Amino acid sequence: MRQGDLHTHTTASDGTFSPSENIKRAIEKGLNAIAITDHDTIEGIEEGMAEANKHDNFECVPGIEISTLYEGQDIHVLGYFIDYKDEKFLSTLNKLSSVRDQRNKMILKNLNGLGINIEESELEAKRHGEGNVGRGHIAEIMMDKGMVNSLPEAFEKYLGKGKPAYAIPDRISPIEAVKIIREAKGVPVLAHPGIYDADELIPILSENGLAGIECCHPDHTIEQVKYYEEIAEKHALIKTAGSDFHGFRNGEVFHGDIGSCSVPLDTLDLLKKCCK
Repeated sequence: MRQGDLHTHTTASDGTFSPSENIKRAIEKGLNAIAITDHDTIEGIEEGMAEANKHDNFECVPGIEISTLYEGQDIHVLGYFIDYKDEKFLSTLNKLSSVRDQRNKMILKNLNGLGINIEESELEAKRHGEGNVGRGHIAEIMMDKGMVNSLPEAFEKYLGKGKPAYAIPDRISPIEAVKIIREAKGVPVLAHPGIYDADELIPILSENGLAGIECCHPDHTIEQVKYYEEIAEKHALIKTAGSDFHGFRNGEVFHGDIGSCSVPLDTLDLLKKCCK
């Protein structure tokens, strides 16, 4: 069966593979499509689309993962088949990127207060072109300096929600993110709901334009996958899946490898119909 992975990150945000490398790895894994869904940026899309066009019967879905805030919880909304050249959309992304940079400064300040000194210039050195930097890059610097042994350790000890260096500034709401994606002619899907403990948000978002739920994700248990598939059916939402691939750091993959969670290409057809 022809399959696609609808959640991958590249060097345009906090992935370690370039967009072209993501495409090539997807093909090696036997996939027929992947989505480039970097955090709050579209900088990796054009390279991914160009690489996909070199290969027969392979599709690159132009996407994004927008960071939002709901009752103190960081909520991510995926957008598929967005018009990534729309000027209004690009202007909005610039504002979102400034909030992301503000968060980075807050986290670095918290780390410095813990005696872990990381300069803003060190984080900037991790930025790829016009792309974004974030917690993944901060964790990578901590690994480079021998402060932690792995990405998960950095999040578990310092950067994850409720940990000493965690910080989150005011952000747009998930409803606003859905609206932004819709206005960019895209299809909004709630990313990895199993990590939020905010399931009450799903019917609210479905009433405000949400099109789907990422039911299958590497951080979801088998029970959670089934649970969110049932919720998707209840609210007439499209069931999606994605690896949330961020590449490899110190030989370890963060979340899942490309293709570890995928959907039949029929799902892409359903998403495309929502664009019309």
